[in-house]
Amino acid sequence: MNFPILKNDLILRVARGEEVDRIPIWVMRQAGRYLPEFRELRSRHDFFTICRTPELACEVTLQPIKRFNLDASIIFSDILVIVQALGMDVEMQPSVGPVISDPLKEPCDLAKLKENVDVHSELGYVFEAITLTRHRLNGQVPLIGFSGAPWTLMCYMIEGGGSKTMSKSKKWLYKYPEESKQLLQKLTDVIIKYMVEQVKAGAQMLQIFESNAEYLNLELFNRFSGPYLSAICTGIKNELKDQSVPMIVFAKGGHYALRELSSFGYEVIGLDWTIDPIQARQIVGDNVTLQGNLDPCALYGSPNQIKEMVHDMKLKFTKQRYIANLGHGIYPDVDPQHLRAMIDAIHE
Repeated sequence: MNFPILKNDLILRVARGEEVDRIPIWVMRQAGRYLPEFRELRSRHDFFTICRTPELACEVTLQPIKRFNLDASIIFSDILVIVQALGMDVEMQPSVGPVISDPLKEPCDLAKLKENVDVHSELGYVFEAITLTRHRLNGQVPLIGFSGAPWTLMCYMIEGGGSKTMSKSKKWLYKYPEESKQLLQKLTDVIIKYMVEQVKAGAQMLQIFESNAEYLNLELFNRFSGPYLSAICTGIKNELKDQSVPMIVFAKGGHYALRELSSFGYEVIGLDWTIDPIQARQIVGDNVTLQGNLDPCALYGSPNQIKEMVHDMKLKFTKQRYIANLGHGIYPDVDPQHLRAMIDAIHE
């Protein structure tokens, strides 16, 4: 596609384990509601309209890159576009979040899902946005593509939105284990095709969000999350072969499964803020890059406090095989200047 030459490949080199002279940084949800320029755009467009309009998705992706000295961009989209591609109706409701009007209640409801998802016809707008953004970035920083993980997507499909317990979804794991695996496998197959096409469209790195790992224990993780995370990594690399890109797995609340996560083949493991970086490194060893893990709420502190916390974090992770980030997405009411303080402290 004759993309512009990449000028800053720092994050890609760190992911692959190469030595670097400074720590790269990007931030989960860096394109989003904490930026006034995003809120202005959002006031004029529905959330999923922005996702489905390549020009708008590109504009939002570039907003934080224009404002901050970041080392990567991440395409503006949503993990639930896969759920939409499977035929479920998803709305983003103000002050509520995503709502699925007709969630899965019993295994017979699986028949309502599309049997075969053509990712090009259903999700082609994401690939167009990636290609457009790669050109507009003009090689300034790499572009990250992403997807939700099967267990996390399954939770939304059954709960019909967010939940504090995921009890309806976990009920499926105990009551309908085989049907749960069918659904997880179906999601895995779509995710692999989706991620492969993101790379072909121009994504230079991929992240898989297992945002609901915290609701599992190790036994449930090893049955209903880990095998599918592993299959996604292997499947993508097998499909792409020489084209394959570094991959990040981020399992929020999944500290109990760090050893397992380090065995799946991902180059990078994202850590949430509940995990001590020194302990994490001891568990995963030296052949994987770690990403994270400042508490998103730390950005409510003063710039001086943020600087001190970032300094402590850097000491624990050390410079090599480390990508700086928050331990989860940035919150909507954070002052952008406080994010700047974090970025500046990393780059010092």
